[in-house]
Amino acid sequence: MTEISARNRQSAKGSSPLAARVLELVASGQASSRAELAGLLGAAPSTISLTVAQLVERGLIAEEGTQSSTGGRPRKVLRLGGTDEFAVAADLGGRHARIGVALPGGRLEKVSTVPFVIADGPEEALPRLAETLEALAEERGRDRLCGVGLSLPGPVDIRSEGVMLPSRMPGWNRFPVATWLEERFGVPAAVDNDANCMAMGEHTVRPAEHRQSIMVKIGSAIGAGVIVDGRLYRGATGAAGDITHIRIDGAADIPCSCGKTGCLETVASGAALVRILRERGADVSSIEDVVGLAADADPEATRAVRRAGEHLGQVLAANVNFFNPDAVYLGGILSTLEPFVAAVRSQLYDSCHPLVTEHLTIERASLGVDAGVVGAGQFALQRAMAHALRNAGGTGLGDERPGTAAPRTP
Repeated sequence: MTEISARNRQSAKGSSPLAARVLELVASGQASSRAELAGLLGAAPSTISLTVAQLVERGLIAEEGTQSSTGGRPRKVLRLGGTDEFAVAADLGGRHARIGVALPGGRLEKVSTVPFVIADGPEEALPRLAETLEALAEERGRDRLCGVGLSLPGPVDIRSEGVMLPSRMPGWNRFPVATWLEERFGVPAAVDNDANCMAMGEHTVRPAEHRQSIMVKIGSAIGAGVIVDGRLYRGATGAAGDITHIRIDGAADIPCSCGKTGCLETVASGAALVRILRERGADVSSIEDVVGLAADADPEATRAVRRAGEHLGQVLAANVNFFNPDAVYLGGILSTLEPFVAAVRSQLYDSCHPLVTEHLTIERASLGVDAGVVGAGQFALQRAMAHALRNAGGTGLGDERPGTAAPRTP
């Protein structure tokens, strides 16, 4: 999967943009033959064959074996040339981080959850995390480490790849996270917000025909990642998918962390549910407490969770009607509660045009808690491939972020 941004509106001259797209599709597992590449990219088979041949010559892609086809000659299977290379990745939360070794095709190894206190700030928290990731890399072979990826629970500036005006990350504002990681690890680093990383990870393992989707993360806060034609859509400034601060009637004048009032976050997020249930006399202090009560069928918690799902569904309905995606995926801790998922699904079916929902998939993220770390790892692998392509003789990739989209070939 790739991403679309304002900086990607560049000339289609040269082979590097198409070569980058080919590498990304092979790395993510979305394409394993020249025919599949041609279909996904809308490019002529001869153009794809020439690009693949160039990548094979550079050692970035290898062809081996065959796979069955519906007719004609058997197709050769494509894979990345350096299959022994890997990235390390982490999905950061408020009190913990999900870490793992990322491999091409969305595969993860050595996945675990480790302590991580984001409130400690980057100067204290990042070195401890880096030590843990370095241990993973050493165990697998540090000389084969090609990239490092990080999923952050806050807005990420697309130019500096650092956190921008986060509401729950004290000390992180404008900290150059990607630069810090590259200096520490000596390999390309990729940094993005958690919803985008989840969207990336989930798209990697979903059917190829699901080219348009919305991934919504519902935890302490709410975020969304948008996939357009198989690519992560970032918008003009990287803020695409920020549904959390859309104002809704049900929120009235409740103050929000953004400084305004009446935002979706104030009535549908995990933090909002903690506040709502405490106001009603429940003994809760965290989103985990809320989930525990709802899982035990506590009536007050169940009603609050269902109402939160209705609020989210109301906002999503406008976006789904406008965008007409193939799928809406729900991730984050609240997505584990069936009353919440059912309320979102019901609201979408009730509020969207029948043509929009006729074939719409609405379900939990299949990767569960691993979606973010898978996405961060894939972004890291893409960044490493962009560097490899440039160093092998490609042009025009020097200033692009991981997964930067190439123009579609007519």
